[in-house]
Amino acid sequence: MPVEFVGMIGTQDASETRPARGPVVDPAYVRRFARAHEDGGFDRVLIGYGAGWPEGQQVAAYAAAHTERLGLLVAHRPGFVAPTLAARAFATLDHFSGGRVAVHTITGGSDVEQARDGDYLAKDERYERTDEYLEILKRAWTSGTAFSHHGKHYRLDDYTPRVRPLQNPRIPLYFGGSSPAAYRVGGKHADVFALWGEPLKETAEQIASVRAAAKAAGRLTPPRISVSFRPILGPTGELAWERAERILDKITASGAAKAAREWRDGGAPTNAGSVRLLAAAAKADRHDRALWTPLATATGAAGNSTALVGTPETVAQALLDYVDIGVTTLLIRGYDPLDDAIDYGRHLLPLVRSELARRERQPAAAAAV
Repeated sequence: MPVEFVGMIGTQDASETRPARGPVVDPAYVRRFARAHEDGGFDRVLIGYGAGWPEGQQVAAYAAAHTERLGLLVAHRPGFVAPTLAARAFATLDHFSGGRVAVHTITGGSDVEQARDGDYLAKDERYERTDEYLEILKRAWTSGTAFSHHGKHYRLDDYTPRVRPLQNPRIPLYFGGSSPAAYRVGGKHADVFALWGEPLKETAEQIASVRAAAKAAGRLTPPRISVSFRPILGPTGELAWERAERILDKITASGAAKAAREWRDGGAPTNAGSVRLLAAAAKADRHDRALWTPLATATGAAGNSTALVGTPETVAQALLDYVDIGVTTLLIRGYDPLDDAIDYGRHLLPLVRSELARRERQPAAAAAV
């Protein structure tokens, strides 16, 4: 399967390097942002989730109406709506978008954030609920007959699926997490398991954990793997590193990222993904070919926060290093969100795809000799 590129869109111009500008929901900005990704050759865009944020399915529907090909990956937290209602909502959106919807399941790593939406389950219970939720969701998308479910968290009788997704057999499920519970539930259910950008060695270890969990769940084919980065490009290596240092200085000076982290977690992060990124940053600033971790420290690893720094050629090779250890999806977003998306489409994606195409031709050429 070819490597999939995923970007990320929001509803207003904002990032860790500058305060938000414009209304919280800026339709014109969403249109430009989505079209920039489509024009740049991205396969999908992630629409994030946060307590108090604009609702993701509504954003996806608007973006779908103003693009033709771009896939919509909607972040979704199980537990706030019934799984049967979620199944109908996503299936309906799949039809209106022409089969472009995917769901990114995030169980939730912050008790503080979960409580803002009224969820007070402990982390292990949340993953237990997610497991049950995804069982029902997938069944509602694929069952041709009525079914009932009597579980710990959900009970339903004689549910009859009347709206099935346009995609066959169902909508793709992505899944994020880095804890043993995440490996277990995601390894069981996910089509794509999403990780944050750690060094190659640690990423390979996580891939092995996901695959082991999938095997334990009885799956013959493990989930594909996604890894997320914040590429910082420059026409030369020196200029790329100068830009990276300027971004770090802005984040450190503004304090905006620290405030956002404290709002989300109430202090130090407790989710496994953030803890792992901070551990990598504590070991060294630079890893492998181009991975740079000080931005994770500056932001408290409040989300995807490790960078790949260098020329487009260097960063493309760094991304390919992850492909070589089993990564199939590359989620990239910048600190200048719209402008960086345009630059990635012009200068980065073509290099990766060109090299992958060259590799595909090589075995065919060798076989013909």
